[in-house]
Amino acid sequence: MAVSQIDPNGLNVGQLGSRNMVINGDMRIDQRNSGSSVTGHSADLFGVDRFRAFENHSGSISCQRVADAPEGFEYSNKITTTGTDTSLAATEFTRLVAPIEGNNISHLNLGSSNAKTCALSFWVKSSLTGTFCISIFNAAANRSMVKEYTISSANTWEYKTIEVIGDTTGTWLTTNSAGIYISWSLGTGTTYQTSTLNSYQAAFKMASSSQVNLVGTANSTWQITGVQLEVSPTGEATPFEHRSSGEEMALCERYFQKVPIYGESIIGQAYNTTSARFPIHLPVEMRASPALTVPPPGQSGNAFKPLTLSLSWPGGTGNNVGNALSNRHFYITCTNYSGLAAGNASTIYANSNNVFITASAEL
Repeated sequence: MAVSQIDPNGLNVGQLGSRNMVINGDMRIDQRNSGSSVTGHSADLFGVDRFRAFENHSGSISCQRVADAPEGFEYSNKITTTGTDTSLAATEFTRLVAPIEGNNISHLNLGSSNAKTCALSFWVKSSLTGTFCISIFNAAANRSMVKEYTISSANTWEYKTIEVIGDTTGTWLTTNSAGIYISWSLGTGTTYQTSTLNSYQAAFKMASSSQVNLVGTANSTWQITGVQLEVSPTGEATPFEHRSSGEEMALCERYFQKVPIYGESIIGQAYNTTSARFPIHLPVEMRASPALTVPPPGQSGNAFKPLTLSLSWPGGTGNNVGNALSNRHFYITCTNYSGLAAGNASTIYANSNNVFITASAEL
């Protein structure tokens, strides 16, 4: 591990670890989709972990982790227009957002006279050229700053560095809630546009009136990777901090975990002839008590059921429910089965590697 020194202003000096406050900035972790494209309309889409796309218009987009990136990176997050909206209404928008937990920004002293300046850096590529915008805003969305950047050449990777001054007023949470949101605008209606650039204001704004509308052009694309936010009194960026795959995955799992069942032995106990309960311990403690998605009993192709003592499928229609006990522990309760024996051990079994439990504590 690299050893570092910190100067009195909080600037990283030399080769430092843990300076990038953005998780999965190189877009390599994609627990939900494993590189498959996800498409939506008026919904939020996770193309990769920790980066969520929002759209609110009559068009549509897809998000996908793709193996197209500048030198030094393997993946990027690609947003593609799949349905156009050439004239966004006042409250319509498309944006990509990366939230940062408040616990991870307490050293920035935001909302005080000692607020620190940071550097936001990233690689970007688009089929469209022109003016694009980023917005920095707080959890209450009552403090925001908009800054412009330019994409000069179509379908060419370009490196951008943006100075992010610290807000000396307002409330910026330093708890396990969202502390900072970084938003890349891809089209913004007039309600969220502003002529006040490069400084904070007491309003939620996303972009300037010069912002390109990605969904105004059929099949247009915008890609990003190498995202880094770091303390920098001068606003200058350092090279991207590459963390190990194991460390990056653990950081992502604080917010979302995909728990495989196929091939796993999850032991529980039947507490009557129709029901059983199975405890699960997550490998990484989550930010908060997670929302759980548990597969239904299913059919022969994707069955997810408790087994009887003789290791056979039980009868009954079945119902599976997840209950969180803490930020790291939950149990699955299986009811409405038949053929179980009260007090006997049981194991829950999936006969397909497409069956997962998901736990979400997203910001």
